[in-house]
Amino acid sequence: MAPYKRKKTWWTDFSVNGQRFRQSLNTRDWREAQAREKELIARASAGKLTASSQQFARLAFSEAADRYLQGRGLELSNRSLKKERQLLILPREFFGATRLHRISGEDLLSYREARAQDGLSHSYLNMEMGAIRRMLKRAKRWHVIADDIRPLKEARGIGRALSYEEKVKLLRTAESRPEWRVTKCAAILALNTTMRGCELKGLRWRDVDLLNCMVTVRRSKTEAGQRAIPLNSDAMDAMLELYKRAQALDATALEHFVFPACENGRIDPSRSQESWRTAWRHMTGEAGLAGLRFHDLRHHAITELAESQASDQTVMAIAGHVSQKMLAHYSHIRLDAKRQALDALSQRPVAAPARAREAGYGTRNDTNAPIPPTAPPQVVDKNGRPVGTRTPDLYRVKVAL
Repeated sequence: MAPYKRKKTWWTDFSVNGQRFRQSLNTRDWREAQAREKELIARASAGKLTASSQQFARLAFSEAADRYLQGRGLELSNRSLKKERQLLILPREFFGATRLHRISGEDLLSYREARAQDGLSHSYLNMEMGAIRRMLKRAKRWHVIADDIRPLKEARGIGRALSYEEKVKLLRTAESRPEWRVTKCAAILALNTTMRGCELKGLRWRDVDLLNCMVTVRRSKTEAGQRAIPLNSDAMDAMLELYKRAQALDATALEHFVFPACENGRIDPSRSQESWRTAWRHMTGEAGLAGLRFHDLRHHAITELAESQASDQTVMAIAGHVSQKMLAHYSHIRLDAKRQALDALSQRPVAAPARAREAGYGTRNDTNAPIPPTAPPQVVDKNGRPVGTRTPDLYRVKVAL
């Protein structure tokens, strides 16, 4: 089991649980070779050095990325797989033909620094590093460099809640142009149901109950997001407008999407709409709300629910939250509501009755109140001697029968 040399490089050859491991230690130093061999034996004993992982670790990064994405096809949805493929485009260009087992922590830090100079946010950099980390975990190499790579601190934006004037202006602007019709309906539904953008895009007509004014969210970000939401009058008007549009397009089948895909003016109801980003950006810019995210409409809806004195359980049932922490993250009680709550603290209490004012506080009048007189103990004279209740046995009277 001792290391041996091949062309001035130390190799190892050992077996664990009947499985043989033979590979180069990539060093010419005897002491370092011994240390690396012990590490390999420990990894093999822990099940982190299998034949399949060794083969995967020897692949070039670009080829390993293809195999990794192919294997993830059964685990991820089409949208998530598309995002994973997007995250690996630039890492594939950077590492190219470098084999996975030769990628060090310094290489990953150099890549992250180069990407940061391009102006990428910490959030996106963490997502790219996450995709690389998942590849290296499959190759059983991540634990070797994990201590060198720490996630970057991300800016935690808490979202935005609109004022009443901003909300009215947004909806009026959405009404001003017919090409914003679909985006307007999506905004109204988000403001009145707390639905996420991905939940709206995944909505099919089989999920909409127009008779009972209800919509069922079957696909969401989390399991708690799967819920039934009643439609109020505003949401119902928007849904009926979308249904009339679908009727004109002959796209009202149960499997058709409420927000169908539209490419080059051609509508395909069998696929969901990818995004309404362009229309949203133009609409919010004209309304003077540049930078407002579509997801902020969900924040606003939850804020209004919280201000309506609805219970936390009701808000979480509508919004699909699973914890008080998430509810606190999304619920932004506006300044006016906070001001009213604090103003209530400064209101003077109602004047107490005159009788209570005269009586004063209990410690003065209750503890020092005069003690009511009590009847003295009964004393009976018998033959010139007092016989009281305190000493009934000191004197006995013989009663003649």
